[in-house]
Amino acid sequence: MTLPELLQLSSSYWSTCTVHAGVKLDVFTHLAEKPRTAAELAQIMSADNRGLEMLLNALTAMELLQKEGDCFSVTSFSAEHLSQKSPAYMGHIIMHHHYLMEGWSKLDEAVTSGTPVRPRSSHDTKGAERESFLMGMFNLASLLAPQIAAKIDLRGRRRLLDLGGGPGTYAIYFCQENPLLTAVLYDLPTTRPFAERTVERFALSDRIAFIEGDIIRDPLGTGFDVVWISHLLHGEGPETCATIVAKAVAALNEGGLLLIQEFILEDSRTAPLHPALFSLNMLIGTPSGKAYSQGELDDMLTKAGLREVKRLSVKLPNGAGIMAGVR
Repeated sequence: MTLPELLQLSSSYWSTCTVHAGVKLDVFTHLAEKPRTAAELAQIMSADNRGLEMLLNALTAMELLQKEGDCFSVTSFSAEHLSQKSPAYMGHIIMHHHYLMEGWSKLDEAVTSGTPVRPRSSHDTKGAERESFLMGMFNLASLLAPQIAAKIDLRGRRRLLDLGGGPGTYAIYFCQENPLLTAVLYDLPTTRPFAERTVERFALSDRIAFIEGDIIRDPLGTGFDVVWISHLLHGEGPETCATIVAKAVAALNEGGLLLIQEFILEDSRTAPLHPALFSLNMLIGTPSGKAYSQGELDDMLTKAGLREVKRLSVKLPNGAGIMAGVR
């Protein structure tokens, strides 16, 4: 690394905060309607003209807006992904990242104390922050779920349990890919409205049910051919993860398939970069969560009594991977 690269890395949050502000203030949705001057947009948004013009100029420099004369307009990319009127809107996950910023600014405190410095996104948030987390998970999963569902062979399997399934994205795409499959979404009661609304949007309410419960304390049911656990274990410590995996195995029929998606570290725990950073995100927001290495996950599944334990050859971004085992 060079000194200029180090300084650019140190100040990279300037760009991050600029994108967050643009999404939070919804400037992309307004400008997707028609090009506007900063003064026109400031009047619509009840914003300060000087401050808004600076923001719009910076977003233009970042190639997320275009400027002709005094008028600003969206690019084709920002119209597709940053306008709330687009079906490909990614603002939910961007707002989730925004809500994480305050905790990350206290990373030194979390490292020193070993305890969380912000509420846990999946359990302790409410209102807009809760919605941003759940629908942000939908944003991310909707990019990956179609390719994952297409590459995992579930032929002959009839019942799937999506454990901690949030808005139900993976259950939706697994059911779309496998017409004879039905699914159960199992998550906290606060998740139910988001999940049922999302499932209804895909016209799958007759095949995907929702069960409220606490994954650690409550029964999960039995008779499932597949249990899917996506990005759930990283929020818990090893002992709780072992409990969750054991309960998932108990919910499977003989010959049933357990699938676990996580950001997976190499056994050295120093790579890939995203899982290493994600471990810090768990330090900031959970009492004992972390990213797990492939060896740790392999050991977890083997000790739960699964056979044919392996990492599937599905290429995913950000160091994500899928572990599989058969009861």
